[in-house]
Amino acid sequence: MSNRNLFVCLLITLGLWGTTIKSVQGQALVPHILQLDSAQLEQTGLSLAEEALQLVRFQQFELALSRAELATELAPNNQRTWTLLGSLYIQAEELEEGIAALKQAQELDPSNPDIRFVLGRAYFQTSDYKNAINQLRKGLKSKPENPGALFDLGNAYYKRGKFKRAIAQYEQAYELEENLWPAINNIGLVQYEMGKVDDAIANWRQAVSIDSKAAEPLLAIAVALYAQGDKQQSLAMGEEALRLDSRYADIDYLDEHLWGERLIEDAKRFLATPRIQETLAQIEDLPPSTQVSP
Repeated sequence: MSNRNLFVCLLITLGLWGTTIKSVQGQALVPHILQLDSAQLEQTGLSLAEEALQLVRFQQFELALSRAELATELAPNNQRTWTLLGSLYIQAEELEEGIAALKQAQELDPSNPDIRFVLGRAYFQTSDYKNAINQLRKGLKSKPENPGALFDLGNAYYKRGKFKRAIAQYEQAYELEENLWPAINNIGLVQYEMGKVDDAIANWRQAVSIDSKAAEPLLAIAVALYAQGDKQQSLAMGEEALRLDSRYADIDYLDEHLWGERLIEDAKRFLATPRIQETLAQIEDLPPSTQVSP
């Protein structure tokens, strides 16, 4: 933080911002050291953190990040400011900085499971699945009924090739939150890689029954049916899925959403069909006002 910004914060903390300080005429200025109240500084930092949270709600991430950075300087011994800063760094895809901030938060509050959950997700995004699993498991020991953390742990196990453990975590997550269709969807992704195609399709159908606008499981069903030889039904379902969200036509996007090698290879053949290519061309030609929002 610049000296000027620090000075402004000190003035705000001391209640001097916006006031005019007059020197005494006819006397030499006497050096005076301001006695800063650390509790007031921390409170200012926490207020900035609250402002940052409000800005996040309005998707003003850059402004939120600058306030969160300043909050950690004014309240360096408060884990909440560091946790917020770490989360915002991760949102900005500055993963190393995010992990460093979260580790600082963890040093201040080592027993906090929520910090472990965020840190576990950050490690997952850096492909450090071993540390992701370690953090998530430790957090779940203290707070076992957290569907988001269970889902993240399932993803980490899946990427480590531990398919049965992954499915177990997804099932627990779904038991706690019955509308969590991504958990059912990802069970299907794992099963497809295991060669359990019919089971995978059944789970994807269940995911679609939970949310009829979920493009991912709908496209997965289409890809699987096409690979089984059901051309007509699969192409119609694939068109519907891509009209809901055309991003799933991007193989890199599928990879980011944990589609496995077997399913991606089948997806490549499906997406390359003339009918699907024609559908994608039509979607690209639609005026923005008529396209379905992702």
